[in-house]
Amino acid sequence: MRILVVPSGFKESLGAEEAARCMKAGVLKVMPLATVQTLPMVDGGEGFTKAIVNMTDGILHKVNVTGPVGEEIQSHFGIFGVEKSGRTAVIEMAAAGGLRLVPRHLRDPRKTTTHGVGQLVEAALNKGVERILIGCGDSGTSDGGAGMAQALGVKFFDKEGNEIQITGGTSLSQVSHIDTSLLDPRLEHVQIDVACNWFNKLCGENGVARVFGPQKGATKEQVIELEAALEQYASVIQDDIGMDVRDTPGSGASGGLGAGLQALIGAKLHPRYDIIMKYMDLNKMLLKSDLVFTAEGSIDYQTPRGKIPAEVAKCAKKYGLPVIALAGTVGKGARINYDYGIDAYTSILPMPSSLENAFINAEKWLRDCTESTMRTVLVGYQLASRLNNKGHVS
Repeated sequence: MRILVVPSGFKESLGAEEAARCMKAGVLKVMPLATVQTLPMVDGGEGFTKAIVNMTDGILHKVNVTGPVGEEIQSHFGIFGVEKSGRTAVIEMAAAGGLRLVPRHLRDPRKTTTHGVGQLVEAALNKGVERILIGCGDSGTSDGGAGMAQALGVKFFDKEGNEIQITGGTSLSQVSHIDTSLLDPRLEHVQIDVACNWFNKLCGENGVARVFGPQKGATKEQVIELEAALEQYASVIQDDIGMDVRDTPGSGASGGLGAGLQALIGAKLHPRYDIIMKYMDLNKMLLKSDLVFTAEGSIDYQTPRGKIPAEVAKCAKKYGLPVIALAGTVGKGARINYDYGIDAYTSILPMPSSLENAFINAEKWLRDCTESTMRTVLVGYQLASRLNNKGHVS
């Protein structure tokens, strides 16, 4: 049997590479002679830079930047390829503004900043790159990318004409004017592509504050506050920049970073897999597979909206392959995934558990769950063979 393992990471717990290693071990415990290919999948979130650098034999550069809560942290960006069109830098916003970098007692997206993301862009420019690929995902921020833009020279002013320092999402409620005249001039000569979730919108009924604010620590009251601030920000962008980013696809990516990248520094937003698949050989690996395993921290009604398990399943179904998804949690509306190519899914939790305990045991539980699921697959395989030999199935 030829098995392909294509997991995402488990947010704040296991990276995609760790998850792939655990799942491979679980498969081989049941079928030691199986051929197991692994492709740790990144969606622009945590681990994106290192994964792309590893795939392209690039170079990882470490740099100190301002973290999401305002303290200096060590971050990184990568450079890969020496092509005709010039060197390309790869940046993940999670390395400077990710949720993992926000201590639990400080999780309040009204007060977290993307300033460090702008500093990573500046560091890449200092290396003389001609293209920048930015991955959006796993953010702990909701400042519309204003902090990022400010780090690159954009200035924000209140209605009295006083310059504002963007320190989080609620700072946007004070913005009445945006001045991009001092934006780093090198950006005019650099192509910036952004891999983002195409379904994330900045404002409206499914706006980023309402959908993702609670995951970042916002209360119901704070979500309302953030919604109003982002709406104000969008209005000023429309007035001063001439671009309506309220419901532009991808504008809500990473707490509105997509909107800031597009409107304030001239980046181009892309559905993340349109960009990422250029650097991965998923289709080639699917051709050599009989069964596909994928995994992510959660399977629920949002999974078909650009999440890795659904994207993997969509590709696998082109080749008629069965797909099994393993998840940390199975959430509301998960059954919808049966309509999007996932044939079976299950939680890796063997018992009720606190979040902290789940993080501690994630590696073991994922390995054990893969083993258990593989044993179930083997039972089905043996049963089908038995019935076929008896002439019950053709």
